[in-house]
Amino acid sequence: MPAALGLLAACSQDPAGTPVPAASGSKAGGIWFREEARARGLVFDHMRHAQQRFWFPEIMGAGVAWLDYDNDGRMDLYAVQSGDLAPEGKPMPGDRLFRNLGGGRFEDVTEKAGLRESAYGMGVTAGDVDNDGDSDLYVTNVGANALYLNNGDGTFRDITEQAGVGDAGWGTSCGFFDGDNDGDLDLMVVNYVRWSSRLEIDCKSPYGERDYCAPNNYNAPSQCVLYENKGGARFEAIQAQAGFGAAFGNGLGLALSDLDGDGDIDPYVSNDGMANQLWVNQGRMKFVDEALMRGAAVNRNGAPEASMGTVVGDFDSDGDSDIFITNLRGETNTLYENDGRGNMRDSSARTGMAQASLQFTGFGDVIADFDHDGIVDLFVGNGRVGFWKPYFSETDLYAEPKQLFRGIGKLKFEELPTAGLEAELLGNSRGVAAADFDDDGDIDLAVLENQGPLRLLVNSSEKRGNWIGWDLRNTHGAPALGARIVGEAGGVKLHGEVLVCSSYCSANEPRVHWGLGSKARVEKLEVRWADGRRSTHGPFEAGRYHRIDEPK
Repeated sequence: MPAALGLLAACSQDPAGTPVPAASGSKAGGIWFREEARARGLVFDHMRHAQQRFWFPEIMGAGVAWLDYDNDGRMDLYAVQSGDLAPEGKPMPGDRLFRNLGGGRFEDVTEKAGLRESAYGMGVTAGDVDNDGDSDLYVTNVGANALYLNNGDGTFRDITEQAGVGDAGWGTSCGFFDGDNDGDLDLMVVNYVRWSSRLEIDCKSPYGERDYCAPNNYNAPSQCVLYENKGGARFEAIQAQAGFGAAFGNGLGLALSDLDGDGDIDPYVSNDGMANQLWVNQGRMKFVDEALMRGAAVNRNGAPEASMGTVVGDFDSDGDSDIFITNLRGETNTLYENDGRGNMRDSSARTGMAQASLQFTGFGDVIADFDHDGIVDLFVGNGRVGFWKPYFSETDLYAEPKQLFRGIGKLKFEELPTAGLEAELLGNSRGVAAADFDDDGDIDLAVLENQGPLRLLVNSSEKRGNWIGWDLRNTHGAPALGARIVGEAGGVKLHGEVLVCSSYCSANEPRVHWGLGSKARVEKLEVRWADGRRSTHGPFEAGRYHRIDEPK
């Protein structure tokens, strides 16, 4: 998001405002994804307003989450709806839960599941908050958030009030993690701007039209909320005692990863137009923001950026978690390279993606090895937050194309034409989340367009090698969030973490997926569980998901 729309929009080279084609990619080509949402039963259209008022939340959009809510082994999908900030008594469409029926088909089971979330929605995450073995749902809103407890019979119930997690700010990204390694999941909620319709102001584009304001126009940054799980699905807000109390920001992105390699989770918060925060875990639910001293607060020029979609992954195959963040048009997307001890450097210029991102505004993003060549790739969903020229569509002046970058090794990437799709797919992409929903061994994508349809991008890429997947479960039978794995395959070490919270306001499936290239097996796998214990397993053959249960 911009600090000043007018300044950045002035970079336009075409004051006439005619549509322009998207930037072309490399010569690699080929069809990597096919859009098949409606054909597979995912019928959902995001709504950001019934009457466009140019109120700030309208432009921000919402997220999606993959989870296996009914424990049948298939990934289901939750889509967050927004609606209208002033509905005037009119019923608004709510969030939707789609059950994976198998065979690549989905069914809307929202009413059957007892879900009635109709607030102006933003983000969503999943995790087992009561240690009963199934996945519960947490949804952030412009206003009070909501926690839905999974009853284990295909239904949910709203326990927000008794759980104590209904923060009434403007929540965006959120995630469950075991912050104190005590065996239950704590919750972190990122808040954006302290906004209300009474504080709304008029802003204009560089061309004089009414347009959306930027966050710094409101001068109202918020604080993150950290909830400690006290057992029995009851939480206590402890951000002040934990060290977050004096920190403010326009928070949009959240990553929950062991960034310094010491065995506990270090939350990373991406702030829009303000310095980002890296909360290094000190143990016992105490955290210190060390982003500036560790090189992850601002870009290589010392400037804060828009900082929307945030993913962590081993981009350079050296065994640690790097951080990738999407930004506003006129800024490059940013890659912070980790030295293994949580010290970062801005390596964006080395990747080959910086120049390609300059004309777009990025939101949701996913790192995955889509073609199984053993090198991670990157997908970015784009969409504008302000009007400027030239534009890409005559019917939607905020729409932009998506981007797909193929990893070619040594931290370098090449852009593929039309994001690997048969044709350019324009939209206001916001939440993007990854899952192998059809269990065919490759990673597919859900993309939610702001004031547009839910997309399902089914992976159809030409595969360049083998794959293997990991389904790690804790002692309660739920996904083992925070577990870290190291595998040995043909003399090469592979690394991964069980991460769910990712991208922009979204959640990936909890299984870990590796492309293996020419390797046919993983000889040994070491797991470091969330409580610090370790276990060793193997060997494992490629071409399937392997379930590993935490030793009791």
